[in-house]
Amino acid sequence: MNPSQKLTDSGIEIKELYTAKDLPAGKAEEMPGRFPYTRGVQPDMYRGKLWTMRQYAGFSTAEESNKRYHYLLSQGVMGLSVAFDLPTQIGYDSDHALAEGEVGKVGVAIDSIEDMETLFQGIKLEDVSTSMTINATGFILLAFYVALAKKQGADLKKIAGTIQNDILKEYAARGTYIYPPKPSMRIITDIFQWCSTDLPKWNTISISGYHIREAGSTAVQEIAFTLSNGKAYVKAALEKGLNINVFGKRLSFFFNAHNNLFEEVAKFRAARRMWATMMKELGATDEKAMMLRFHTQTGGATLTAQQPLNNISRVTIQTLAAVLGGTQSLHTNGYDEALSLPTEEAARIALRTQQVVAFESGAPDTVDPLAGSYYVESLTNEVEQKAWELVARIDAMGGSVSAIEEGFMQDEIARSAYEYQRHIEDGSKIIVGVNKFTIDKEEPVPGFKIDDSIRTVQSQKLASLRARRDAAKAAQCLDAIAAAAVNGNNLMPLVIEAVENYCTLGEIADTLRKEFGEYR
Repeated sequence: MNPSQKLTDSGIEIKELYTAKDLPAGKAEEMPGRFPYTRGVQPDMYRGKLWTMRQYAGFSTAEESNKRYHYLLSQGVMGLSVAFDLPTQIGYDSDHALAEGEVGKVGVAIDSIEDMETLFQGIKLEDVSTSMTINATGFILLAFYVALAKKQGADLKKIAGTIQNDILKEYAARGTYIYPPKPSMRIITDIFQWCSTDLPKWNTISISGYHIREAGSTAVQEIAFTLSNGKAYVKAALEKGLNINVFGKRLSFFFNAHNNLFEEVAKFRAARRMWATMMKELGATDEKAMMLRFHTQTGGATLTAQQPLNNISRVTIQTLAAVLGGTQSLHTNGYDEALSLPTEEAARIALRTQQVVAFESGAPDTVDPLAGSYYVESLTNEVEQKAWELVARIDAMGGSVSAIEEGFMQDEIARSAYEYQRHIEDGSKIIVGVNKFTIDKEEPVPGFKIDDSIRTVQSQKLASLRARRDAAKAAQCLDAIAAAAVNGNNLMPLVIEAVENYCTLGEIADTLRKEFGEYR
């Protein structure tokens, strides 16, 4: 790279000076709350209502996670965001042989309706919006949540929240899949269909670019691949005969925020414009079905184990990028997350970062504050143009499922990750405290550790539950799920009935493993 040349992380050249000549034609007339929503999905944005401040949390047992949720709610969190452990994500109960060493480690272990009840002890589901980062087993966790809401006597028409439920990015970037793509897509459309009538305020999917970015993609690839995946879900729902103007309103997105402030803002603005265009082309006529609503999480991959307190500055920049880009919901990472799960102190500082931006920075006081910037408007256009080029390549392959099966997305992400690391190693990309401004002796940072004995606790709970339940009724429920997998009936009512009769997550996942097979 020419030393005098400056590029964004997506390889877009940055000019030394931007002037009115760089403003894209016709963009000055765009208004927030109107198609194509470049400037935001609401006319008044944060003047009407701030973004939802969430903190992603979950570890150990449901009892321990419940304590953290109550603490976060007492500190001003507006919505909960649940992290699940690896066995829960890939459909194994805590007493399964493959769960050993992983129970409660990267999230909370949830094996049954009883665990879900403990997780939300003292929290009324009608009063809180809950986001659950769960994909392959998203339908089971949603069933647990719905069953608990019914036990609490809640009106399901008032229950609000989101399941991530985005399996395509698991094949492309993350790896917590169970079933092959086609049956996985069938489960997702079953969720769309059931929620549209029974759980109307629930966001049925959070189409995720976050993990694509964490795996090493650029900002351009993040939105191109994510929106292409979104298009695949919409087409699958349309093929099932669902109404785009109904299910389209419950689609949400999940993006990453990295350190290049202006490129990130441009990315969010471009993504809104692109999704509105895509949905219109796919037949949406209702304005709300064309709006790209999204949650943002600050970039886990940007956090450094070296000089970890520097991560507070990084998260602050990323928070500003998300807010200036018009996010609807935000989670900020703890400064210690390159070392361990966040401590209570780190989680509080992360939340306070959002609150400082909300109440002290002035960023939310006007809609889309960077609109009209010669640089930001030009960059928004360039990000969009490069993203459309990638979308066209994916469309030419037959869409996201084909592009993933051919390894296209995986190869593109791997190439970008390699290039980024190469630039760090040759010093052309500076990471403060890592390849420049280092110190000889690092002060130890207290970490947050999970005890392996949690698996024993969970296994005892499972043994007790299986001894107490009506075994014949549980078996009957699992047989009904197996039959629906074959005959095409919607799985959601049957899975809800199964969890209400104390079938476990692993039992339900295994029932479908026998019918659908596993993806290798």
